[in-house]
Amino acid sequence: MDELDRDPPAPPVGADAVAELVTIEQFLQDRRPEGASGDLTALLYDLALAGKLISNRTRRAGLTELMGASGVINPQGEEQKALDLYADDVVTSLLRRGGRVCAIVSEERPEPTIVDGTGTYVVVHDPLDGSSNIDSNVSIGTIFGIYPRLSDPDGPPDDGDWLRPGRDLVAAGYVLYGTSTVLVLSTGDGVHAFTLDPEVGEFVLTWADMHHPDTPAYYSFNHASSPLWDQGIGDFVAWLERPDTPQLSQRYIGSAVADFHRNLLHGGIYGYPAETGLPDGKLRMVYEGAPLAFLAEQAGGLGSDGHQPLLDVVPTTIHQRTPVFLGHRGLVERLQDMVDAAPGP
Repeated sequence: MDELDRDPPAPPVGADAVAELVTIEQFLQDRRPEGASGDLTALLYDLALAGKLISNRTRRAGLTELMGASGVINPQGEEQKALDLYADDVVTSLLRRGGRVCAIVSEERPEPTIVDGTGTYVVVHDPLDGSSNIDSNVSIGTIFGIYPRLSDPDGPPDDGDWLRPGRDLVAAGYVLYGTSTVLVLSTGDGVHAFTLDPEVGEFVLTWADMHHPDTPAYYSFNHASSPLWDQGIGDFVAWLERPDTPQLSQRYIGSAVADFHRNLLHGGIYGYPAETGLPDGKLRMVYEGAPLAFLAEQAGGLGSDGHQPLLDVVPTTIHQRTPVFLGHRGLVERLQDMVDAAPGP
């Protein structure tokens, strides 16, 4: 790994394949297992529609009242942006319909929203990841995960339906709002990306079966926080910067979706470690860490809390925080080894 040349990003569908463009609706229908109810397909299409609506409003945020803070504090003690609230309302409203969802867990709400007693799925989501970057016009995104219901549909859903390991996810994805709007998702059969064509108002397949490149190009850690990291994290970043190791470039946006997406295309590792004052990290396990780790593993990479795979962690609260390391499997495993080998505090 130390001396390999960097790989180019996975190529998008070229102009010569215009006649074969595949919409997300067609893609999901073609991959629906025989005999399946179609509820998961419809649910994913609802989330794609939410992405279209949020994308449209995001592009116009600077011209509307949505640019600034709302004056409301979310369950994590963070001031919500007006666009946070809009995105949460859009996702919740769309998921309430159709009777497919029994409960919704959102970063912006203190408790799960119980929707339909007979619904067969639970959706967890961060409606607008990276919203502190809104005023700076930096890429932001929506993260989501979908669990099959475990509780008896004759009764109300309960904690066991959403406080569970990420390996129970049946689908996960994100919508990235940047120079283009991209929806990346997996239903356990690889990772696929769709780009919103604004002229026709539809997501079309642009990357199929995405994989983390064998040769990583970037690492994404906030160096300004390095004095606050545990020794093992500092040792890992110092190892990355040695002349005899992979020679990665440092790139950090501060929006987990954007950092993850760049590294998925070009190869690398994203990390948000625990810090002095944030011993449990900052990202949330249920609706940020687990869905992104699901995507990382589906693309041949790994998600970790620094000691174990994130998909094996069983959360105890819906807003539980965790250190997060995502991306190239070899780099994440090397980080785990160095963290475990470091002396304790």
